[in-house]
Amino acid sequence: ADIISTVEFNHTGELLATGDKGGRVVIFQREQESKNQPHRRGEYNVYSTFQSHEPEFDYLKSLEIEEKINKIRWLPQQNAAYFLLSTNDKTVKLWKVSERDKRPEGYNLKDEDGRLRDPSMITVLRVPVLRPMDLMVEATPRRVFANAHTYHINSISVNSDYETYMSADDLRINLWNFEITNQSFNIVDIKPANMEELTEVITAAEFHPHHCNTFVYSSSKGTIRLCDMRTAALCDRHAKFFEEPEDPSNRSFFSEIISSISDVKFSHSGRYIMTRDYLTVKVWDLNMENRPIETYQVHDYLRSKLCSLYENDCIFDKFECVWNGSDSVIMTGSYNNFFRMFDRNTKRDVMLEASRENSKPRAILKPRKVCVGGKRRKDEISVDSLDFSKKILHTAWHPSENIIAVAATNNLYIFQDKVN
Repeated sequence: ADIISTVEFNHTGELLATGDKGGRVVIFQREQESKNQPHRRGEYNVYSTFQSHEPEFDYLKSLEIEEKINKIRWLPQQNAAYFLLSTNDKTVKLWKVSERDKRPEGYNLKDEDGRLRDPSMITVLRVPVLRPMDLMVEATPRRVFANAHTYHINSISVNSDYETYMSADDLRINLWNFEITNQSFNIVDIKPANMEELTEVITAAEFHPHHCNTFVYSSSKGTIRLCDMRTAALCDRHAKFFEEPEDPSNRSFFSEIISSISDVKFSHSGRYIMTRDYLTVKVWDLNMENRPIETYQVHDYLRSKLCSLYENDCIFDKFECVWNGSDSVIMTGSYNNFFRMFDRNTKRDVMLEASRENSKPRAILKPRKVCVGGKRRKDEISVDSLDFSKKILHTAWHPSENIIAVAATNNLYIFQDKVN
């Protein structure tokens, strides 16, 4: 139940939300900088914890619906309260997180404990007053968007108009208005009339950061479709189709499985899209559909291990990828609690490890290397001794600073750039 299933910074980076397999959402808040302890800035402490989803049972289909949080997305802050969307396999909820440090006292019809007073005993009219109290953070569900997905929801994305958002499952994408919970528009439907003809599923979807009419979705066949909602109500005809032709010399039994895209993300500028498949991260220019402009090998040393990774089902793991605030560095996870960063300008990359042994507060992370066969150097780790049960699937990057959050099973690690 403690296994973290999603990590997301809000738009300012002051808050960080995690969702877990037990249906809980934990929000961390960044400490304010104090004059006498300047290095304290950047520490995140628990701000609020609430149960977002409960396990349910679908009686019509005899299916259990897990409470696991698949995705969390923040809405930009408009007032003192914070709003976020959280979803499990079937239901999206809009939560309001607000602070309360005053309570009303001096009601006429109720006593201080909230019990109704005897009307015959009320002889004077009291004016209620607000008294200070200990700070309380309350999370309340404001909207519940249910009963619109037959299959498991894998993505939610808030539109740049902040009035609508979309939710995607294996075969359909729905467009919702934040104010309307009982109906949604189906904007993509790839379900064939005969399910035996099914050849691909939707794996991830995201709105363009600036153009509210544009979105992309990726498929299990390794393709990305860019759709424009201005062309038709149902976006079954894409505006652009991104696909890299397969190299026949690399073809193997596992080619189709490892080419499935597990995550797709627009750059903050809106010019590029990044996709993650099993072995690589690719960066595509929106103006070039035939091949990516950059391809980064995340763990190429696993190519020889695909057979055993298939047997233990690890080959189906869905790794996410994230941009830094300036779109110059990208980060994604791997096995053995390793995660990797690629600098797009210098073409340098570094592999780091998130583990309790080597991450004491303010410790500097040492780059890790994996060797394949042959002689192993002192600071290298052999590909045969990697732990495939330790995997970093979910990561997040602060929108403007070099602070990253890395979820390693049931531990959350927050690293920040060394300040000289």
